[in-house]
Amino acid sequence: MDVMLAYDNSRNARIALDTVKAMFGALNPTVTLISVVEDVGSSTAGADDMFNDQYRAQKAGVEAAAAELVAAGIPAKVLLAEGDARKMILRATEERQPDLLVMARHSHQPDKGPMNFLTRRLDALVEEFDHMTFGSVSAFLARRVKCPLLIVPTHDEARSMAAE
Repeated sequence: MDVMLAYDNSRNARIALDTVKAMFGALNPTVTLISVVEDVGSSTAGADDMFNDQYRAQKAGVEAAAAELVAAGIPAKVLLAEGDARKMILRATEERQPDLLVMARHSHQPDKGPMNFLTRRLDALVEEFDHMTFGSVSAFLARRVKCPLLIVPTHDEARSMAAE
């Protein structure tokens, strides 16, 4: 079984990584972690430095995730791309033809804290606007990938289910 995991070193990506280990580890899959570094979208003098810092951090994070899979007995490789995440992941699935693409549902939910109530309301508004105008990465891929797609929920109940 060849599984491709979209991985950006976020909390949600960690949940998806844990889900892949829990759900598919016994099937001896080969996992390709695809991580896309997007342009920082700035033409300032510091943009190159910002991109390079982001690239190094993301590369280190995805390599650590691959090492974690290998330590768990799951063969893993890393595919690092630059560009629009939606298009690069789609292209990778077309070229590599995995049996399954796994990704976390992107969530704008912040970690718990004193401003959580207000932040959740603002984030809900931003998320709704995002879906109306641009669509999310998972929504884009759900309409276009030719392989099965598993979108892992990222709320607390899903995380506890993956840990069991």
